[in-house]
Amino acid sequence: MSTPPVRVERRVGQRFPYAVAVSIHEPKNSLKGVGFTQDLSSRGAFFFTEMPLTEGSEIELTLEMPSEITLGESMPVCCRGRVLRIVRPVTGSAADSAKKIGVAVRLESYEYLKVSPERSSAFARISTLHSQHDDEPSAVHSSVRTS
Repeated sequence: MSTPPVRVERRVGQRFPYAVAVSIHEPKNSLKGVGFTQDLSSRGAFFFTEMPLTEGSEIELTLEMPSEITLGESMPVCCRGRVLRIVRPVTGSAADSAKKIGVAVRLESYEYLKVSPERSSAFARISTLHSQHDDEPSAVHSSVRTS
């Protein structure tokens, strides 16, 4: 009888399965794009995007960090990190037609962003990626749901 191999968990923080919209910026090449997370932790994230990212590149992610990770209220944050792994879609699959890649990123720092004035306890959920500026067109829409 053989024993199964022992697998060492390299993740430090607990992962939470959250599909959250994310804004992505790669400063080195001035690339910007969007995606959505599959899971998040305080130290990393796995997300899907159509951006042409590469392993080792430094990126910034702007998203609404869930309360399970902030240990308080959900908050908009800008995270800086490094791409650890790229998972390309299997050729010929349905996922291939979307051309989305999976990206594993290690988060190295956070900057909590100013909460928009519209956010209030009267709303069950308000989700925004960026604060609005009068001179910039809005590329991301807020979703507001009242209960």
